[in-house]
Amino acid sequence: MALSPAQIAQFIDDGFVRLDDAFPREVADAGRAILWRDTGCAPDDPSTWKAPVIRLGGYHDLPFREAASTPRLHAALDQLVGAGAWLPPRGLGTFPVRFPHFDEPDDAGWHIDASFCEDGEDPADFLGYRANLRSRGRALLMLFLFSDVGDDDAPTRLRVGSHRPMARVLAPAGEAGLSLRALAADGFAATESCPEATATGPAGTVYLCHPFLVHAAQRHRGTQPRFMAQPPLYPARPYDVARGSSPVELAIRRALDQPTG
Repeated sequence: MALSPAQIAQFIDDGFVRLDDAFPREVADAGRAILWRDTGCAPDDPSTWKAPVIRLGGYHDLPFREAASTPRLHAALDQLVGAGAWLPPRGLGTFPVRFPHFDEPDDAGWHIDASFCEDGEDPADFLGYRANLRSRGRALLMLFLFSDVGDDDAPTRLRVGSHRPMARVLAPAGEAGLSLRALAADGFAATESCPEATATGPAGTVYLCHPFLVHAAQRHRGTQPRFMAQPPLYPARPYDVARGSSPVELAIRRALDQPTG
């Protein structure tokens, strides 16, 4: 077991859990070397760090496959989603590399990660992507830290417990769910009173987040760039919100005041 009963209870209540030593530091170092190369910036020359964020994506190199396939990580995924209920990641997707900068990034709004679009909808329209109560197309959001991340290093902001009000927002929308455009129309007002935490930790840490957790980027106020992947975990089968026993499903039922068995 990678997660203790207390950590699983925390995930249900707070919407996320921090998994320490999810992958080795030397794997993070090897992956970060690849990412530095692709930024076009020099690690030892801050004058080349001209933008607050550079987005890199589509990584399936060995270090990223290794980071996504450790026994400790997979054991935690079994505990939160259910054995056989998720698809093993074959690599890691987008890396928003954040640099120390005086300018605010243009992607720092509160949001959840939507995961599907309906037939006939434009797949290039990011704000048109949808989320529904059974989290079609997404089992978890994962945050892989490939560099040490402290309070000043643009850690992802997390609204603690925000997955619960978001479940209540999504419930009336049924199978079609709501688009990110519709969800963001009021600035995620249903979660404004949630306390805030940040995804800090040493390289090799992974945050496992409920798919409805509201989160946001922020400006980097430190000295060294932050390297983090934010891939989805894809489901092998749909969540059963009415009867499922995984912590993800239990959290949704508790949010809706439904029996949890």
